[in-house]
Amino acid sequence: MNMYIFRYNDTIPWDNCVATVGFFDGVHAGHRYLLQSVRDIARDEHKISVVITFDIHPRKVLHADFQPKLLTTLEEKISVLSETGIDACVVLNFTKDLSQLSAFSFLKDVLLDKLKVSTLLVGHDHRFGHNREQGFDEYRAFGATLGMNVIQVEKYTTDEAHHISSSEVRHALERGEIAQANKLLTYPFILTGRVKSGFQVGRKIGFPTANLTPSDKGKIIPATGVYAVRVKWDNHTFHGMMNIGYRPTMGHFDEKSLEVHIIDFEGDVYDRNLKIEFIAKIRDEMKFSSVDELIIQLEKDKDTVITMDY
Repeated sequence: MNMYIFRYNDTIPWDNCVATVGFFDGVHAGHRYLLQSVRDIARDEHKISVVITFDIHPRKVLHADFQPKLLTTLEEKISVLSETGIDACVVLNFTKDLSQLSAFSFLKDVLLDKLKVSTLLVGHDHRFGHNREQGFDEYRAFGATLGMNVIQVEKYTTDEAHHISSSEVRHALERGEIAQANKLLTYPFILTGRVKSGFQVGRKIGFPTANLTPSDKGKIIPATGVYAVRVKWDNHTFHGMMNIGYRPTMGHFDEKSLEVHIIDFEGDVYDRNLKIEFIAKIRDEMKFSSVDELIIQLEKDKDTVITMDY
């Protein structure tokens, strides 16, 4: 089922809807639990289900020096949201004016009058409106005044994870714990980027690599190391091994590089966009005493990747 995408000034084609609102970075397991609740209630009320999100992280507007570490770019987030079964997504431009709205004004002017939200679901700890001073009790009272049903969804936990949040996913990625990050996300962590010219060293030693520039500078990069990945390009999917780091065997480099070797692939992907799905961390980045030693290790890494079931 396709998810329809709207911007704030688009004509909204429904008279009422069941919705939730938030930044939804990563669209992790906790988000999915909330979105499933939206779908369930929308089905019971015979209404359209809607997720309302923002084009940029609100803290970028509220704090000029904030440097986000995004789990998903806007494009990636919409793509993941489209797989949740939600009927429509409305993308709001988060501006200074929007940030100054009180919770009541946001409910009335944006959610009710413009987006026709008749039932609003909020997470167990969600706050919105200027200064985020008010909570669910106030939202429910405001909703009663406006004729909007405001419902709080309980906290989602599992036996393995009692706290699921975007921050927890970021921490796992920063530690290189891909399996944990993917478990919290419920899908492989995604990195999209354009292939740029590199040093061509990999080609000379039998392991040509595509050097990636992430599509968004605010995107979080996993810890240095070598990873088993899926590489998606031009409707094709390949196994690959990705090195994130400073290539210590080849000399000292101050800038972190992102290089992916696409296994059993000989095409030209220069200046093309690749989508990388992280499956597992194979090992830490290492400095070898010689290039021959590096090649031996790369062969072992390749064997590890091609024997993995993914």
